Amino acid sequence: MALVLSGVLLATGCSSGSSGDSGDGGKKTGGAAPATPSGSASAPADGNGSASEAAYRKWGLKPFPAAPAPPADKPVKPKPGEVPVISDIPTDKKIVFVTFDDGAEKDPKFVEMMRDLKVPFTMFLTDAAISDNKGYFKPLQELGNSIENHTLTHPNMRTESGSRQQHEVCGQQEKLTKEYGKAPRLFRPPYGNWNEATRAAVKACGPQTIVLWRESMQIQNMQYQRGDKKLHPGDIILAHFRGKGELKGHTMTEMVANMFRHIQEQGFAVARLEDYV
Repeated sequence: MALVLSGVLLATGCSSGSSGDSGDGGKKTGGAAPATPSGSASAPADGNGSASEAAYRKWGLKPFPAAPAPPADKPVKPKPGEVPVISDIPTDKKIVFVTFDDGAEKDPKFVEMMRDLKVPFTMFLTDAAISDNKGYFKPLQELGNSIENHTLTHPNMRTESGSRQQHEVCGQQEKLTKEYGKAPRLFRPPYGNWNEATRAAVKACGPQTIVLWRESMQIQNMQYQRGDKKLHPGDIILAHFRGKGELKGHTMTEMVANMFRHIQEQGFAVARLEDYV
């Protein structure tokens, strides 16, 4: 199943429409050279600026500005019996939110990179993609990054019956809760495809919010849903656990470094999604 899923994701990009992650047909932007796939770092807001800068340089990056403190009152609060669908967070702060889908690629260098840089992110995991090594994601979770629901087998939910959709969501909810010790609160439908049966399945299975995205990261460039081709405050960015086979010879850490440069070039910090939902 994992091999089949990998082929599906390569063809479809785990997204649909204008937000799809279909390759890297655009040109490089300035300063987007590949990152050095090694190094150690501390968080940019850890009070040790010089050490942080040196560590980021090892990955070919500059430290992020510190994100503002999260609001005491979360701007996205599901009401009883309702399951909101969001692509961004209502905020006027220059922050964005980074998410990674599926879990097919399990590059140890990515764990090292995120342990070093301490940039917050959210994982939406599919059982078919992670089943060969579920332990890979635990060190990432231990850094404070949450593991959320992305179905058992990565189907197009719009083509599935209500009962099948509930099986996909509830089955993965149970597996993730057992494996990682915490029930997911968020759900992302594969390809961004959902309908009211999806919302009903999510409501029945436990997650509280359906999370889509505004931008998707390719290899060197982003795809934007909005016509101005820019990040906006509160945008949710989609990326994937992908390796050289799907990244045309590039590594996941190179792709992530390119994504971070795009965010920094537009003057944004990265905040933790779960602090706002």
